[in-house]
Amino acid sequence: MALKLYNTLTRKLEPFEPLVPGQVRMYTCGVTVYDLCHIGHARSALVFEVIRRYLEYSGYRVTLVRNFTDVDDKIIHRARELGIPWDALARQYIGAFREDMVALGLRQADIEPKATDHIPEMTQLIQSLLARDLAYVVDGDVYYAVRRFPEYGKLSHRSLEDLRVGARIEVDERKRDPLDFALWKASRPGEPAWESPWGPGRPGWHIECSAMASKYLGESFDVHAGGEDLIFPHHENEIAQSEGATGKPFARYWLHNGFVTVNGEKMAKSLGNFVTIRDALSRFSPEALKLLLISTNYRGPLDYAESAVREKAKALAGLQDFLRAVERLGAEMPAADPSLGRAPEISQESLHPAEAAFRKAMDDDFKTARATGVLFDLVREGNRLLQGPGRAGAPEPGTVRALREAAGLLRRLGAVLGLDLRGDGPVVSGFGSVRLERSAGEALQELAALLRPEGPRPGDLERRLTSVVQELLAQRETARKAKAWAAADVIRQALIAHGFRLEDTKAATHAVSEFAEALRLPAVAVTLVRE
Repeated sequence: MALKLYNTLTRKLEPFEPLVPGQVRMYTCGVTVYDLCHIGHARSALVFEVIRRYLEYSGYRVTLVRNFTDVDDKIIHRARELGIPWDALARQYIGAFREDMVALGLRQADIEPKATDHIPEMTQLIQSLLARDLAYVVDGDVYYAVRRFPEYGKLSHRSLEDLRVGARIEVDERKRDPLDFALWKASRPGEPAWESPWGPGRPGWHIECSAMASKYLGESFDVHAGGEDLIFPHHENEIAQSEGATGKPFARYWLHNGFVTVNGEKMAKSLGNFVTIRDALSRFSPEALKLLLISTNYRGPLDYAESAVREKAKALAGLQDFLRAVERLGAEMPAADPSLGRAPEISQESLHPAEAAFRKAMDDDFKTARATGVLFDLVREGNRLLQGPGRAGAPEPGTVRALREAAGLLRRLGAVLGLDLRGDGPVVSGFGSVRLERSAGEALQELAALLRPEGPRPGDLERRLTSVVQELLAQRETARKAKAWAAADVIRQALIAHGFRLEDTKAATHAVSEFAEALRLPAVAVTLVRE
């Protein structure tokens, strides 16, 4: 099955055929940098990173451009509220966005242009529109004449009259038509301004993406992506500007992700119902959060709830438990490409059945919910092999090979979905999955023995340390549930004394070793998710 994707422009599922064979040029609208990013931004960033990774996995060379809107009414107003320069505010939140992406384990775009670095390109594009009589100047402002572009409305699939009735349009009697939009805004006192042929001012919002996309990807390119709230007016206006200036198709495919909702209502800063990425990551691991964000079709809504992330954390623990079980067999794990998860060069007929099912799901408009289901099916079959007839002794060589193949495939396909299953992050366990077969005192004695500086250390020290810390966190949680606060505090203080930093959140307890470098011991990070 060849890749098919849903094109907002045609409202159809279409075969994917890039303009240049083997290459994909992709532009996705970035954030307006006036505040911290929320879960809705995380979903958009993850969705288009997964699409990028799957295209790379499929053998394409991808160029991804994602912009920063770093001058805008919201930025100017927020800077005034805080009493700081607008450009300092923009730099601060560009840095915060990049920190959030690193925390989520997402890659930077290949090119991340800022609007304010491309004023000359914008003024040149506006001049082209004026020359074609698609724009007009009024008192230093420049407006796009919407009715002079016959195809206006083709992306949102609405007529001009429908758009006029349904749109929130800023009243300005100087405009020839209420639908006309600003390409350039004349300067106002106290606002940033740049020189232009029409006097000092700053660009309108829509013109920046047209200018930057064409500069880095050409007048026509393959994929333009963004949230569904950008279909109108932002993306509609981009088409009018770009195609009006060049006479050529702008983007071949338009992809839009659905909203993140809270209790069925769109998550938005203006509504006050948003959860920042940083708030979410203070409660949950990035992999659990990402697993939730790809658990539905990217075009549909996703309702965010902490209980849903906790469920994904438990599911994630099952994947990690399988990988650790295979590692305990003592066989070297196959190498994987965690950044790209590139597909092996083998025929469709020779593919592992799980990989064939994964491709079928992703080739059908990037059905990540079905693709993650393939991963869990793979682990379910792997666990069946682990618990098979050979469980009393060493598994048969054929079983070991099958398990190694499944583990390597799990890591590689997980990477395509933006999930790092290599185990570099914290080991995540659900409270109910930790077996308690001895007292907390006995577990603490083993921990002390493992951390003793003198004497031989076992070869599986990291695994044993991780296991005993999981056990102690579960013992502590058991005591807390029974309101045996003194017993719970004894465990906490003992872990701290042994060099662990503990952090309790609403959803989980995190334990991180701080002794590793000083004592030349493996670093240990464990998260226990509460029921």
